[in-house]
Amino acid sequence: MSIPSRTLTLSNPPGLYDPSANGYSHVAAVAAGARLIFIAGQGGETADGELSADFTDQVRQALANLQVALRSVGAEVSHVAKLTVLIVDHSQARLEIFGAQLQQLWSASPTPACTLIPVPRLALDGMLFEIEAVVVLPD
Repeated sequence: MSIPSRTLTLSNPPGLYDPSANGYSHVAAVAAGARLIFIAGQGGETADGELSADFTDQVRQALANLQVALRSVGAEVSHVAKLTVLIVDHSQARLEIFGAQLQQLWSASPTPACTLIPVPRLALDGMLFEIEAVVVLPD
């Protein structure tokens, strides 16, 4: 299935499993002349630097932080071509929490290409989740 726009097409080619339950698409194609924006890794800390010890809270806050960064450049989640996700002590349960939160945020929009990388530690003590994005906007 493919949902094209003028600048970004997200798709899941036949012959690959359907990744939608895990919150991503296999392919993100960017049209010529599009403007690429790179959003640094967003963690679960609030604007005042508070960081919950709860994984679900960190995922929610990191996705809220991502939305703030997107809005700052006039973008929304439908403009995201690629996500990179880092999870400390990754597990199936944590994947399901992340996938559910991602699907809730993206709603009916196709989800972007995504790579999840399990890691032993992130930049801040207690940080369990980080998400970065590549955004595509019309030039």
